[in-house]
Amino acid sequence: MKLKARILKDGWRKILISISVIVVILFVISIVFISPITKYLVEKYDVTYTGRQIKMEWAYVNPFSGYVHFSGIKIMEQKNDTIFFSASGVSLNFEMMKLFSKTYEISALNIADPQAFINHGKGNIFNFLDIIEKFTKKDKQAHKKNGPLKLNILNISINNGEFFYKENFTPINYSIKKVNIECSGKYWNVDTMNFKYAFSSGTGSGEINGTLDLNTSSLDYRMGAVVKKYDLTVIEQYLKVMMNYGKFRAILDANVKATGNLKDARNLNAKGIVSISDFHFGKNPKEDYMSFDKFVIDVIQLNPKMKQYIMDSISLTHPFIKYEKYDNLDNIQNIFGRKGVNVKAVAAAKNSQFNLVIEIANYVKLIAKNFFNSDYNIGKLAIYKADIHYNDFSQSEKFSIALNPMSIMAGSLYSKKKRIIMTMNSGIKPYGSLYVKLGINPKDSSDFDLTYDIDKINAAVLNPFLITATTFPLDRGSIAVKGSWMVKNGRIKSQNHLLVIDPRISDRMRMDDNKWLPLKLAMFFVRERGNVIDFQIPITGNLKDPKFHLWDVIFNVLTNIFVKPATIFYRYKIKTMELQIEKYLAIKWQTNVSKLLSEEDDFARNLAKFLKKNPKSTINVTPMIYVEKEKEYIAMFEAKKKYFLLQNKDKSKVFTQEDSLRVFKMSTKDEKFNKYLDLQVKNNMLFTVQAKCEALLGSNFLERHFEHLNKKREEVFMNYFIERKVNKQIKITAAKNEVPFNGFSYYRISYNGKLPDDLKVAFNKLHEFDNNKPRKKLKEERKKTRNWLKKGN
Repeated sequence: MKLKARILKDGWRKILISISVIVVILFVISIVFISPITKYLVEKYDVTYTGRQIKMEWAYVNPFSGYVHFSGIKIMEQKNDTIFFSASGVSLNFEMMKLFSKTYEISALNIADPQAFINHGKGNIFNFLDIIEKFTKKDKQAHKKNGPLKLNILNISINNGEFFYKENFTPINYSIKKVNIECSGKYWNVDTMNFKYAFSSGTGSGEINGTLDLNTSSLDYRMGAVVKKYDLTVIEQYLKVMMNYGKFRAILDANVKATGNLKDARNLNAKGIVSISDFHFGKNPKEDYMSFDKFVIDVIQLNPKMKQYIMDSISLTHPFIKYEKYDNLDNIQNIFGRKGVNVKAVAAAKNSQFNLVIEIANYVKLIAKNFFNSDYNIGKLAIYKADIHYNDFSQSEKFSIALNPMSIMAGSLYSKKKRIIMTMNSGIKPYGSLYVKLGINPKDSSDFDLTYDIDKINAAVLNPFLITATTFPLDRGSIAVKGSWMVKNGRIKSQNHLLVIDPRISDRMRMDDNKWLPLKLAMFFVRERGNVIDFQIPITGNLKDPKFHLWDVIFNVLTNIFVKPATIFYRYKIKTMELQIEKYLAIKWQTNVSKLLSEEDDFARNLAKFLKKNPKSTINVTPMIYVEKEKEYIAMFEAKKKYFLLQNKDKSKVFTQEDSLRVFKMSTKDEKFNKYLDLQVKNNMLFTVQAKCEALLGSNFLERHFEHLNKKREEVFMNYFIERKVNKQIKITAAKNEVPFNGFSYYRISYNGKLPDDLKVAFNKLHEFDNNKPRKKLKEERKKTRNWLKKGN
């Protein structure tokens, strides 16, 4: 019995061992063979079930644990051998036991090193829509037949991904890299998904990380995002489709939290800080039309749907804006087309092609539209160190003026406040200052108070317009404009005061395209005693139809007709004394001319005689050079000269003084001359005559002529003193580059030792005249002029 029991026991042991071996062998065989079989089946039936060709290096399938891994997987584009998606590895964990309850659950899904290529075609057609439609269709069919598909995909992770986005119609090429996403996944009967994400820009610098909760059914979301130094050059690609040329760059930083709904852009409730820095937009990377250092919005609550805009502060640091007017269009219309026709065309095609810039602009427009009708509160609004430039090249010469540095400040702006106060302070380049104070009803833009003060603008800055309109430039004068406006319900009540101190007309500049107006005669009627223009110009009516009251102007003109003749001898004496003082303090040079005019010639001779009589006296001379204007005149004259010589090559080969005068008078707007420039330069990115002339001649040529002009002027000036052998008593210091107050380059003169008798007599007589004046106002005006002269400006 014991033997039989032992034999029976050994038999069962052998059976169990055999079964175990068989199971192990089957397990190994199933693992060994099911993996290549799975790879074979996937690659054979891929198009049938997915519509895409799928390739992989190898597959591992464990039917017992439910673990599946595909290595080196590649999914191709539909009906194409181009890669749509690839990954070094895709791993899935299937819960096998839940299959018995007709529930399909992937407990973990990991995608390693994925690369995806997303193409966006016209009509919002994406290259992955066929996959979504195919599986959506199958899901609907299965739902009708068997009820909803019970599919759970949990613990999704994407590691070190790279995604490429391309639009063929715009075109756009953009990518993000180092994409890492963790998602809790989705149960078949739960709509909410939670994400944690991080990625870096693939085409520039910067990174973004944050969290997202999304309801896949209602599309409600909750998100948080931290953006660090993110490069926004992708926007340039969207701008290119609406620009004829131009460059853009900017950096984004942000830390925001928001809730909302993807179906409704207004359904947003956000807070946080958004900052855009290193913003540049312009003609090319070296020439900006607009830029700023930093723009920061600190949002406490932004809710367009509830009409709530509560912000701690809005600040803009060092904005730069350059607006240029050309003979045809301006710098902005040159980029975006006449009246923005390029932008309008892209906006009109928004249904057929997506443009990020248009979408952002529309959203900002939507917010701005409701802003002033909403419950808003801005703790502080500030613009720091603004630099605003205006250049007009449509005149015979360039006109340029700038506001720099400009600051705008406003505190505590909120909708329930009766009055919002804003102030603006700015310097005006080359000379002057600006102050504006505005108090406005936030509920009614036609209800405001305004005071402004524009002071110490040099009248010579207007010469480009005056020369074109009258042929007469100014070489002296200071302009001030002050005023106050009170506007209620659009009704205006304002006082405006124009004061021009000591305007003086220089010699006439005869050019072919300049109109002639008797400016000297006009000055006689508008200037009052003391050589000032002083007008009060009230404005009434309403904002749409203002009424200008010119009675003060007319009265002053009539007064000057009858009163001025009685004081003409007195004013002549005053002017004579001032001119004599000026001559001893400065020598003016006509632009691009090295020969002194008759008055300067007489003064130089008298100055040489003075030094001869006073050998111990010395003079310091400082050349104050208007470099920009001198080079502009040189470039235009030399370019016109080349054109003139080409047109007259069969005539005399000698360029005479008469020819030089003809070239000077030739209009820079001459149609044939401009065609000549276009043919010679052949650069459609040069929009001004000045730029084309400089390109025609070259920078080295201009620099040589400029240096020759300055050297020739010094030689001409010094010859007066060399003739009398007093040149050792003259010291010429280093030249200074500045925009002179009189609009012309000049030599500033200072005396060491004895002063010329004529200069002392002129000062004394001017002092006597001032003491004998019955009118204090005239005395103060003369004092301002005299102080200016003493400084040698």
